[in-house]
Amino acid sequence: MGAAPSTEAEREPLLAPTSAAGTTNSQPAVNSRVYGRRWLVLTLFSLLALMQGMVWNFWGPIQNSAAKAYGFSKSDIAVLVLWGPVGFVPWLLFMWLMDKKGLRASLLLSAFFMLLGSTMRSIPLTDLHLRRWLIHGGQFLNGLAGPTIMSAGPYLSTTWFAPDQRATATAVASLVSYLGGAASFIVGPLVVPAPNDSLEGGATPAPLSPAFIQRRIQLVLYAELAAIGGLFAAVLLYFPSRPPVPPSVAAASQRLSYRSSICRLLSNFRFLMIALAYAVPTGVIGGWSGVLDMVLTPAKVSQVDAGWIGFWSIVGGCVVGVAMARFADSIRGMLKLILVLMLAGASLSSTWFTLTCLSTITHLPVTPAILYTSCILVGIFINSSVPIFFELFIETVYPVPEGITCGVVTFLGNLAAGLLLFFLTFYPTNLSWLNWCVTGSCLFSLVLVLFFRESYDRLYLDVFVSV
Repeated sequence: MGAAPSTEAEREPLLAPTSAAGTTNSQPAVNSRVYGRRWLVLTLFSLLALMQGMVWNFWGPIQNSAAKAYGFSKSDIAVLVLWGPVGFVPWLLFMWLMDKKGLRASLLLSAFFMLLGSTMRSIPLTDLHLRRWLIHGGQFLNGLAGPTIMSAGPYLSTTWFAPDQRATATAVASLVSYLGGAASFIVGPLVVPAPNDSLEGGATPAPLSPAFIQRRIQLVLYAELAAIGGLFAAVLLYFPSRPPVPPSVAAASQRLSYRSSICRLLSNFRFLMIALAYAVPTGVIGGWSGVLDMVLTPAKVSQVDAGWIGFWSIVGGCVVGVAMARFADSIRGMLKLILVLMLAGASLSSTWFTLTCLSTITHLPVTPAILYTSCILVGIFINSSVPIFFELFIETVYPVPEGITCGVVTFLGNLAAGLLLFFLTFYPTNLSWLNWCVTGSCLFSLVLVLFFRESYDRLYLDVFVSV
């Protein structure tokens, strides 16, 4: 089924080791090197990922305010979130560009789409019908940056970082876009007030006018546009595709061609198995978190409280993800065990949350503490598994290039999110089915990972081939 390990020829490094006997003072036997500038490259990439996530998740946390200011319906909010997964439709083009021209060209194009999209969203037209069209167009252009932003993290870490730092760099580059989504849960509700800030059991203040809410939304849109413009200029000025000398044997080794890589991935049963284990839960929970305010509204959770729940679930996942990646760097060859533990926790916590939301049937207590805890645990377990999945993908299909491998799996994840949000546009009222999708996706992924047979071809190259 195409699951054969890489051949010795494919493992052959491009940089031939230098023997001690043939070493001279003019040619030192150092064939790999890490550069301090790798942290600048990682920082620029991560900041762009942060802004891409913030723009994508801007409208979901303020759906009540957006409805008051621009007349958006719940289906409209779902479509605004849906533009993120739709942006992955031309993912093959971005993966080809990354493979042929390097990360700089692909990232510059993505940053340009983000800049153009943010500009379209920020044009202050008085015609609300045209304004809504520009907002939709801007969200779509931001979604077009997703294929590079969400899949290039492992490619960047292999290209710039040593083997004992790769998983950590992958975690940072891959999870910062999630952190941008988390920031939207806080920035949106705090800057943009809800249309009726009613206090429980208290007096209702005077309703806010649509014009006032529009001005507050416009303030955030301008701030995001300025940040993206600055980052685009920084990447344009300095963002090399690769260092002068590779940091490891794996980074210098020959890779399969673009066409051969796609064929290898689509015919590898083990890869497809673990790709589904990643794509289904991350895609479902990605779509679910994008409309978390809608999910929690029946439980009498306010827009601000829903924002804090979404914020801590993603931030917790990012923190735990980086910690687990650092742990995986120190004890190599344990990726499957880490994933099993994470997915088991996600399955239990998502079941707890789903049953709590059905309190009229299950008679389970519904308190803010329970909703906070169960929902945050779901986000922590799933989001922290992303970099571990990415590292396992690369090890499984090496020598397929990292960008192509992660491009395929992020496309599948966004396809799952897109399908979920597509159905949400038809069934936006009773959202209990959405919670069951989260629980089912976690259990499905856990079963696939349990039956997955892991291998570490790239790790073998770095450990057993002396540079």
